[in-house]
Amino acid sequence: MRLTELEQYDPITIQCHDNPDADALASGYGLYCYFKEKGRNVRLIYSGYNKVQKANLKLLIEELALPLEHVGLQPGKAMRVDGLLVTVDCQYGAGNVTRIEADAVAIIDHHERENRDVTLRRVQTNLGCCATLVWLMLKEAGYLVNGNAALCTALYYGLYMDTKLFSEIYNPLDMDMREELPYDKGLITRLCNSNLSLHELEIAGIAMIRCNYHSDHRFAVIKAEPCDPNILGLISDLLIQVDEIDACVVYNEINDGFKLSVRSCIREVNASELASYLTEGIGSGGGHLTKAGGFIGLPRFGGSYPGYSSEGYFNDRMEEYFASFEVIDATRYVFDVSKMKLYKRKPVPLAYMRADEEFRVGMLVTFRTFSGDREILIREHLYIVMGLRGELYFFDKEEFLSLYIETEEGYSSKAEELPEYIPTVKNREEGTQFSFVDRAAVCLPARESLFYAGTLEKGVKVFTKWNENRYVMGRPGNYLVIRQEERQDISAVTEEEFARCYVRVE
Repeated sequence: MRLTELEQYDPITIQCHDNPDADALASGYGLYCYFKEKGRNVRLIYSGYNKVQKANLKLLIEELALPLEHVGLQPGKAMRVDGLLVTVDCQYGAGNVTRIEADAVAIIDHHERENRDVTLRRVQTNLGCCATLVWLMLKEAGYLVNGNAALCTALYYGLYMDTKLFSEIYNPLDMDMREELPYDKGLITRLCNSNLSLHELEIAGIAMIRCNYHSDHRFAVIKAEPCDPNILGLISDLLIQVDEIDACVVYNEINDGFKLSVRSCIREVNASELASYLTEGIGSGGGHLTKAGGFIGLPRFGGSYPGYSSEGYFNDRMEEYFASFEVIDATRYVFDVSKMKLYKRKPVPLAYMRADEEFRVGMLVTFRTFSGDREILIREHLYIVMGLRGELYFFDKEEFLSLYIETEEGYSSKAEELPEYIPTVKNREEGTQFSFVDRAAVCLPARESLFYAGTLEKGVKVFTKWNENRYVMGRPGNYLVIRQEERQDISAVTEEEFARCYVRVE
């Protein structure tokens, strides 16, 4: 969905989630500015029992003159607006946003998808904040974001707060927005020093002494008193610094559910994946490698786990998580392939680049991918290949030519399907950048390599020979794939990718 598709509606109401945070306010304000410029009758609202009380948010609203309205609840009476309702940084019908009836509904969000009934939607998970998604949509629509000083500062602060002071910023689009926005540095400094009250400091202190520690898997669970979600993050940030704790979840109960903050400091546990696991089927969760969060709705929790206490649920669910997977280090793992079947890889064209022909040898270049930035020192005969998911592989000439055949054909015209985020190549010395596929050519398999493959009955986390710090998750029903001639070339692939790339050898 693009913003131009919503211009047909008038009036338009933009709704932040209840108890809105900086990201919700910034995202809603971005949409407000766009539709206001288009001449639409537009409102920016939020509902729920509580008005905005946090000092930093009140300062943000006042200094940027955000046209925010609180729409109070009316017990026993359904709420309704005319025209289009756009829920931002949340999803219509979810537990963290008051339901308001409207003629039409649209969703713009960055959390895991909860609502599949609304057809007008743009949900991009794994973004650090919804503000980035709104920024992207504004640019797609031709809106000059950098010409609106207040909006730039709001979007920047939304990203800053939702990525915990940029410590969780991994998605390349988040990085792009951070680098491009001109913002009010003085106001950002004032906002950053207005986050914590004495009462919230007391809540954090009490929570820390109620830590429930599990020594077998080195994780901790804490239930805190009701507080702002940012305080949960503060507690979990402190907790993960304890030398005997590798992962933790801190949560509290609010009016309509449980808010949780998740942290990890080991490579075997991705905090985003853990948050999704804890909220699976009863809420939504996600985030980044070391920090994540989530929400569980009380009605769904009670329906799925009747009679279960929240303390029992989180402790048991954490135990189940650690028992649900096996870790495979491809560089050291010896796998029994006797029960696996043999497949050959289809001649799927891939994108490759000869890096030393694009850049000077010895130059440091940033390759931005969906999983983060990689700073690469350009060396002679360096070849880079893009996988189907947008991941990058780096080869010396001899290894590359043993696996692939070079062609001069441009990749863009050959690609059947591009990944969600195409890697960006950034020349820091010259301040320039370009899309990887714009300079890439097609390479094809050099020979018919054979692979052992089998479906997974239990989850695995594979640390491949290409990346020893981040695992590839394989879930039950996915495929484990091992190259016949190089047993350390192990990976886990989805059923869809396996069907696209491999065929059985009879």
